[in-house]
Amino acid sequence: MNHNKEAESETRFYGFIRAASVGLTHIISIAFPVFIAFLSLPGTSVFSWHPFLMTVAFGFFMTEAILLFSPHGSLLKRFPHKTKGRVHWILQSLCGSCAVLGLAAIYYNKYLNGKAHFTSWHGLLGLITVCVVCVQSLAAVPLIYHSLAKGWSLAKLKRYHAASGLVTFLLGCTSLLLGLCSSWFTESVGGHAWYLAAICPALSALIIMNQVSSAYVAKKRLQS
Repeated sequence: MNHNKEAESETRFYGFIRAASVGLTHIISIAFPVFIAFLSLPGTSVFSWHPFLMTVAFGFFMTEAILLFSPHGSLLKRFPHKTKGRVHWILQSLCGSCAVLGLAAIYYNKYLNGKAHFTSWHGLLGLITVCVVCVQSLAAVPLIYHSLAKGWSLAKLKRYHAASGLVTFLLGCTSLLLGLCSSWFTESVGGHAWYLAAICPALSALIIMNQVSSAYVAKKRLQS
């Protein structure tokens, strides 16, 4: 009996920690893009759209799209899985759109100023990330129209999609972190504020990674 109570208490404790971490990620997904918007003032220049759109794409839309499936803090927790899937698809489409527009903004800005394109690690990784997002979105079509993927089970497709989606999200977070090292950001933000800003995408990446890996482990246990 005591062992069962201890196990139940431990389960509740870890459940509370996970719910709190997801709640924190929801806050970050809103606060971080708002902070970047305050700094960049989108609309004041061509460049100003780049940090804003990229942060909204990965810091908000993609983050919230993945958190929809969290068992500890989904905003659509009471809705059926099919509804979550549709909303996830909408948020990911918005993420891809913002990412492409953000890439176009920085490309056009460099063109106007006669600067070379994709010469930094941030620029190269950003380009790769946007391409991966587009490929990931196209690869998700068979999840909606399963008849397009003959010979593949839906469970296997979902597993591969979750794994590749996590890699895509980590690429996006890494690109955001590298963006915080750019001269534009370091000239505007320094000291403790810089570290506080850097914690946002790093913490979101860790929490999302834990969510996806925990869901995969749970499914493996059920199947075994």
